[in-house]
Amino acid sequence: MRIEDFDYELPPDAIAQLPAEPRDASRLLVVGEPPVDTTFAKLPDYLREGDLLVLNTTRVRAARLLGTRPSGGSVEVLLLAGDGDEWEALARPARKLRPGMELAFGELAATVVAVEAEGHVRVRLRTADPGEGIEEAIARVGSVPYPPYVTIGPADPGRYQTIYATEIGSAAAPTAGLHFTPELLDTLAGRGIERADVLLEIGLDTFRPITEPVVADHAMHRERYEIPAETAEEIQAARARGGRVVACGTTVVRALEAAASTGTVAPGAGRTDLFIRPGYELRVVDAVLTNFHMPRSSLIVMIAAFLPEWHRIYRHALERGYRFLSFGDAMFIPDVR
Repeated sequence: MRIEDFDYELPPDAIAQLPAEPRDASRLLVVGEPPVDTTFAKLPDYLREGDLLVLNTTRVRAARLLGTRPSGGSVEVLLLAGDGDEWEALARPARKLRPGMELAFGELAATVVAVEAEGHVRVRLRTADPGEGIEEAIARVGSVPYPPYVTIGPADPGRYQTIYATEIGSAAAPTAGLHFTPELLDTLAGRGIERADVLLEIGLDTFRPITEPVVADHAMHRERYEIPAETAEEIQAARARGGRVVACGTTVVRALEAAASTGTVAPGAGRTDLFIRPGYELRVVDAVLTNFHMPRSSLIVMIAAFLPEWHRIYRHALERGYRFLSFGDAMFIPDVR
């Protein structure tokens, strides 16, 4: 498979710059013959009693830090992942940074540990208040980063969080979940559709196009995931009653499939670089809710793994004015196995 097999023309005006209001007013394309054009608020009509809806409860970190270099020049750092006070990040302008350089972000300071390729750096963070934790300082000083293709974005950064987000750790939102409202979740529960949660911390590599000509040569980024014991049990119960496991987003697909290397979802935490592409056989997931993804990305490759006619469906969406990418509309694939 070559990367041009996963390309399509995405007009700039099809990229959503703002989310729908209210959340569940976004459109929903239900894959079928023929495809159904509806709204996300109608999702309960396409799920069945006994189905299990699995959500990613990760919360986007306020990872965008704006500050100054010793020269007084500006610097922007986007935190990707951290262990204690040392963090992997993207920096701009990275070419002006050197190991040992001190950067100031208000009451949060950073020492450059290493400068690597393509703007990647490692920094060591410290706070002016020794009683304040690093995460607390980041939340106070930083801002939530919108995807690079969003040039406007909502004034309220809470619109780039799902309503059920709990654990800070991602550089990007699990965008398929942005469409849910409390009322919609209540409606689903009232119709006998169960809910389970997983965690997968999303890195910024999710936005990056594949650059290798041969898709199999692409190296996936590693992301931390966690499967609660209750979720593993609920998946087994859904199987026993004949319900579908409905993954809300590609991140949930990746977490569940990574945890099911033996065929059964194992509870616990780990890190995964699983690359789902055509030829991969899903072990756990039966149906998928997802947004419309970037051309030549690992996400569109994943969609092609269980929706071979994705070109036709995406063409349908573009012709009917669906909004694409993070703040765009959604698609429901009711059968992926």
